[in-house]
Amino acid sequence: MGSNVGMPDERPAHIVRVETFRLDRSPVTVGDFARFAKETGYSTSAEKFGNSGVFDMHRGEWRMVDGANWRHPLGKDASSAPNDHPVTQVSWFDADTYCRHAGGRLPTEAEFEYAAKGAGQYGNPVYAFGEHVTHDGEFLVNIFTGHFPFENDGADGYTYTAPVGKTGITPLGLTDMAGNVWEWSNDWYRPYVSSRASHEEKSLRGGSFLCDEKVCHGYRTTARSHASPETSLVHVGFRCAYDLKQEPLPEAP
Repeated sequence: MGSNVGMPDERPAHIVRVETFRLDRSPVTVGDFARFAKETGYSTSAEKFGNSGVFDMHRGEWRMVDGANWRHPLGKDASSAPNDHPVTQVSWFDADTYCRHAGGRLPTEAEFEYAAKGAGQYGNPVYAFGEHVTHDGEFLVNIFTGHFPFENDGADGYTYTAPVGKTGITPLGLTDMAGNVWEWSNDWYRPYVSSRASHEEKSLRGGSFLCDEKVCHGYRTTARSHASPETSLVHVGFRCAYDLKQEPLPEAP
């Protein structure tokens, strides 16, 4: 886990034991979350606050937008989020509640990285989807293309989120493991060199449509980000993990 050549909080590379687990193939979609909200009457953190974080592509800056939530990620006057896109504008509390309702939990950082790297089957890849961002001229991941942060030229086909399952596909068959949206993890954020977490921010994994190679390069398998658990942002979503108990091996005859 981690890297000796990445950003400071990715260092050092170290060994972590990962128990058997199952991971959702793709991030939770807007449609998935809509069914959950309808079934439970759940109200998200952003809906309670009345606003959330949106990145202004024209000004190249973050701002709080009234009425921005999972239904209208860019604000109340903007279009509704498509059902097949990853749900965004959900806080860690929202994601945790959804996963618990589904009988699971949020993945740990180690689980996410282990899955992104191919569960030990493909060495130590830089990217979950392979070694290159494009193949035959086609982008394999939804990231920021152009001049960050003022000009996203949409060369990868998307300016904001992409439909789930279209990009960031790994050899294991997982999708959106890089780019599209950052994903909440179950862990409190801490540098690897520290044995103590601050309990102020939760770790995020996978990178998003706002990640640029020259700035955050957050769609690498070892890249990390973090935010306070009540935060809701236009480029953050999640997927669920599930504990699996291994059956004991049969006794030798």
